[in-house]
Amino acid sequence: MAMGRNVTGDFRQGLRCQRDIAAAEAIKPVFAAAGPPVQGAQEQENGDRPATLPALLDRAVARFGDLPAIDFFGRRWTYREVGRLVERLAGGLAAIGVRRGVHVGLCLPNTPYSVLFYFAVLKAGGVVVNYNPLYTARELEAQIRDSRTTVMVVMDLEKIYRPLASVAAGAGLQHVVVCPMAGVLPAAKSLLFRLFRRREIARIPADGLHIRFADLLSRPPLGAAAPRTEASDLAVLQYTGGTTGVPKGAMLTHGNLTANMWQIAECAGPGGLRDGQERILCILPLFHVFALTVSMNVAVAIGAEMILLPQFRLEEVFATIRRSRPTLLPAVPTVYGAINGAAEAHGVDLTSIRLCISGGAPLAQEVAARFEALTGCRLAEGYGLTECSPVVTVNPLDGRPRRPGSTGLALPGTVIEIRDPDHPEQILPQGEKGEVCVRGPQVMTGYWNRPADTRAVTIDGALRTGDIGYIDKDGYLFLVDRIKDLIICSGYNVYPRVIEEALYEHPAVAEAIAIGIPDAYRGESPKVFATLKAGTSPTPAELLAFLSERLSKIEMPVAVEIRASLPKTMVGKLSRKELVAEEKARAEAAGDPPPARLSGH
Repeated sequence: MAMGRNVTGDFRQGLRCQRDIAAAEAIKPVFAAAGPPVQGAQEQENGDRPATLPALLDRAVARFGDLPAIDFFGRRWTYREVGRLVERLAGGLAAIGVRRGVHVGLCLPNTPYSVLFYFAVLKAGGVVVNYNPLYTARELEAQIRDSRTTVMVVMDLEKIYRPLASVAAGAGLQHVVVCPMAGVLPAAKSLLFRLFRRREIARIPADGLHIRFADLLSRPPLGAAAPRTEASDLAVLQYTGGTTGVPKGAMLTHGNLTANMWQIAECAGPGGLRDGQERILCILPLFHVFALTVSMNVAVAIGAEMILLPQFRLEEVFATIRRSRPTLLPAVPTVYGAINGAAEAHGVDLTSIRLCISGGAPLAQEVAARFEALTGCRLAEGYGLTECSPVVTVNPLDGRPRRPGSTGLALPGTVIEIRDPDHPEQILPQGEKGEVCVRGPQVMTGYWNRPADTRAVTIDGALRTGDIGYIDKDGYLFLVDRIKDLIICSGYNVYPRVIEEALYEHPAVAEAIAIGIPDAYRGESPKVFATLKAGTSPTPAELLAFLSERLSKIEMPVAVEIRASLPKTMVGKLSRKELVAEEKARAEAAGDPPPARLSGH
């Protein structure tokens, strides 16, 4: 099918539907879900706890229809309104060829569009592929091609749309659905946005590639034509570097995601999450799997109001807390630390917040204690990874004392095994340190189109996390190191290989090694070491400027250090461990905290 063809045409070839359907139907679980069953994780719906995401939204509309579902800068939508919009969008998506096996990308900041299109794609039978809207054009193109994304949903903001527009046609997109920011703002803010921020609005071509949100919404609702969805169906491709740094799509089924959601709800205990009474402040981006599950899916399960913020700006956060009085705040330690440091100066009352889950990086005890003192809430640290939808363990949410330094207890239905890293077939006794391996209904079915990578992280049906830890006599998990070389910045995985490959594109760079160094605010920040080719002399500032055009902001090194040589192994392979040890010694001498040693989501 040629690009730009009318949207009512035949999409069987253009969307590569038959090939993708076959791939989706060929998915077989390779990870055994050992352990006691969790309600909601079964293959068939049981009514009260759906095991598919479209059924979850239908349940919310039926139970909480008149309650607010979304708050965006003061503009609200009820669950019934969300349900109707999702039905219409699902109908529009079906009209442009979205059906079972079609991959739809969401390149969106936190806005109502994020929630609406997530559920609309799934209701139409498609698969959601999450994209960071801050990705560079190169990163977007690579993921579009690898995931076989054929429809992309994007904002009309120039800084988000422009990188996508530069690669859309060449990467194989058949349609780009464009959503207007002004269309979801409150009336006064919408008018001001159109008047005074027009330069931020992208010019969208009038062609067959682009579809405006309003046109998609004008289609008839999907209604009874909605395909039947099973818990075993693929729901989301969530990209992660895994243990190697090469981006891979973790295949998360409806059953994986709903199981993890119900597991978290069970952990909260009686009265922990109150149906129809909670308001979740969604600071973390919904394209991040932690927020997708803990902020959005859990909200829909309990009829909570999602208070959406597209960026983390303390002034906006405090203004939103004053206006909306959130009760739940899932976040990363960086967010809690920033709030701790500024709450008193801003005179904001945080006492409406009653329960929080922290993930993505280690939570310092002093940060947790300070935040709890300011709010009176319960702040519990958890652990997880993309491949587990993502939560694996969490400290008690029911008032029991947390275990200092621990990431908590395994979720219901989850089994954690500690295996010998050198002999992974051997499970180690309680208390011994080894590789953390996970079984449970939330564990992915594998990596998209990467069977060898899937086999590499599989041992006897369990997922090998690459993290080193031990379990104490009471079942609490402690993480002490990680096998992976990844850098965790504010809860985001940053892969040294990505930074190194970008730097190698500079004609003067001979060798490069990227590592994580301690950062009091972000936990870790990237730093890169390089040697130069003979006769060249770029400065560190020039190399950083070069990288700024090739890396996202979160991946940007805080420093480039040029050296005459870099450490190598006995066989001549570049070695980062000496540089890590050197930076660690330097940080300890300066009194800086150690870098985070925990897998991000």
